Amino acid sequence: MEMKEKNIQVFNLIREFEMLKMKEPETIKDYSKKLEGIVNKVRLLGKDFFDDQIVQKILVTFLEKYESKIYSLEESKDLSSISLAELVKTLQAPE
Repeated sequence: MEMKEKNIQVFNLIREFEMLKMKEPETIKDYSKKLEGIVNKVRLLGKDFFDDQIVQKILVTFLEKYESKIYSLEESKDLSSISLAELVKTLQAPE
């Protein structure tokens, strides 16, 4: 695949990632898997994409019903250094 095609694919995947929002009745686990799928495609094309970007995306686009969990998480942990796995585990217990 030539570089131009690869760059276009990366651009489209990042755009898809940026536009994605969590929807009812989607669970945190399903939503994070959808985001991770896009990120893995970007990584396969050779572009860096870090877990903290996924964590930030989830924190910004989660459904309102998770707000209280996010607030309590903010009180107990540094959200700038929380792992994706830890965030998903915390938010989905019990979902």
